[in-house]
Amino acid sequence: MSQPQALLLETHLKRLRLPSVATNYRKLASQAAQSNLTHEQFLLAILEEEVRNREENTQKNRIRQARFPSRKTLSQFEFSNIPTLNKALVLKLAQGEYIKNAENIVLLGNSGTGKTHLAIALGMEACQQGKHVGFYTAAELVNLLLEAQAQYRLSRVEHKLNTLDLLIIDELGYLALDENGVKLLFSVFASRYERKSTIVTTNLPFEQWTTVFNDPAMTVALVDRLTHHYHALTLNGDSFRLKESLKKQNK
Repeated sequence: MSQPQALLLETHLKRLRLPSVATNYRKLASQAAQSNLTHEQFLLAILEEEVRNREENTQKNRIRQARFPSRKTLSQFEFSNIPTLNKALVLKLAQGEYIKNAENIVLLGNSGTGKTHLAIALGMEACQQGKHVGFYTAAELVNLLLEAQAQYRLSRVEHKLNTLDLLIIDELGYLALDENGVKLLFSVFASRYERKSTIVTTNLPFEQWTTVFNDPAMTVALVDRLTHHYHALTLNGDSFRLKESLKKQNK
């Protein structure tokens, strides 16, 4: 191919937004020539490369947009440290059927047992399955809603939350919420009821949620919606972080 033809080809590929083809066509063309591929086989190979790269980039964007505080996977989770945890159920949930059915997950346990790790890992799996995911601590989400309300853009934020296939609310129960924040958070749960999936991590059993929401009637209504179609994962055990600290101190 002459230099002008190469420049014209790259210009066309740029206009068509085929960056992977533009980057790899010379290499793939050389390989096709060496392997005596037909024109159709070469075209298939180069388009497969484009599709693969687009899917990888889309997946990376979904993970970035989810706002995970760190990257965690199920393969990194030490199930042996929490023998009471239903590993089979966790692995089944990772397949994503609960999202198709608009079911929720509640991870309950004391601090440092891996609730956030599992929530992130399940969220990562959902991103890899093409789902839109959002991760917030309960305090972050309430502050986001309060700020949006003060700036007269609450409906926009609520719409964005409602479009998420999976909303993860971490550390519910660690901080008490004010009355207005409680109402806004309840609205989020209510709008997602039987429409979208939500994962909640908490250190409090349901009967103690009134200490967070300070409204028995609203607490009952929220728990009723959250647990109507849900899976419970209980993590009882010693804190991983405490164990790691003790190991370091004993070295």
